[in-house]
Amino acid sequence: MSSKLWPYVSPGIPDDLFERLPGIPLSKREVRLLLISALRLKPDSLLWDIGAGTGTIPVETGLLCPKGQIIAIERDEEVANLIRRNCDRFGVRNVEVIEGNAPECLKELTGKPHRVCIEGGRPIKEILKKVWHYLQPQGRVVVTASNLESLYALSEGFAELHARNIEVVQSAVNRLETRGTHQTFAAVDPIFILSGEKFE
Repeated sequence: MSSKLWPYVSPGIPDDLFERLPGIPLSKREVRLLLISALRLKPDSLLWDIGAGTGTIPVETGLLCPKGQIIAIERDEEVANLIRRNCDRFGVRNVEVIEGNAPECLKELTGKPHRVCIEGGRPIKEILKKVWHYLQPQGRVVVTASNLESLYALSEGFAELHARNIEVVQSAVNRLETRGTHQTFAAVDPIFILSGEKFE
């Protein structure tokens, strides 16, 4: 599945093709590729994206898995509407946007997810544990941490949940940018990406 705006089957939509709002985080293209790779999606996966922000992950995964279903969870109404507009922008029809606070709103969702991506929310460890309760056996959770405190809390959470096949990756990406009359490499903010699987 592809769109007129992104007529390719490859993930990695350029950041500037998404509509954005000031102050709303966007998962940069290179980080997005790492997240999608870590999710290990199947064609018909049910994916929950918690703290979906601009909606880059729902758009990318919606295009990659047209037979799947993506639930994008976002607490802010204006940001939730932004996700809807970005899905429309790329012709993505298999994304449902839920306005609510995680983990409280999770009990209102139907179906048990195969995959969960946690891109935000506090307290992050509590969200991870609640998600684990709903996750299907052999399901997989991928979560980001932008600081050491979150990294520690998530590592502790995965250990307490007896997650299998735990992986931790720190991104280190530089992009060539033009600044004035010169071209220079600028660092994309590094982020930790943790993943683990549930076996029951």
